[in-house]
Amino acid sequence: MKKKKEATEGTTAELDQALYGLHEDKYILRLFITGSTTKSVLALTNLKKICEEYLDGRYDLEVIDLYQNPGLAIKEQIVAAPTLIKKLPLPFRRIIGDMSDIEKVLTGLEIKKL
Repeated sequence: MKKKKEATEGTTAELDQALYGLHEDKYILRLFITGSTTKSVLALTNLKKICEEYLDGRYDLEVIDLYQNPGLAIKEQIVAAPTLIKKLPLPFRRIIGDMSDIEKVLTGLEIKKL
């Protein structure tokens, strides 16, 4: 019987850890840039700093160069670059610019300052 109890305790701990993970929203972000222009590089640099400081590893960032994938501009309805799209957590958001206005980016991503 001891073995069953140990197995149950392990399962409960795993379940608790999984439930804890549900409370931490993972951010799915896509940054659309145009090559290595000044604004594109600045947007990427600023966004990485913001994510590292405020999201603490709870994000996936995909960088898409519209010069290499022009069809995605139409598909994602990108009208300016750089553009950041927050896919998750909902609601869906778009932020346009070089991400230098930290307050604007935090508001757009709905991130509360610590």
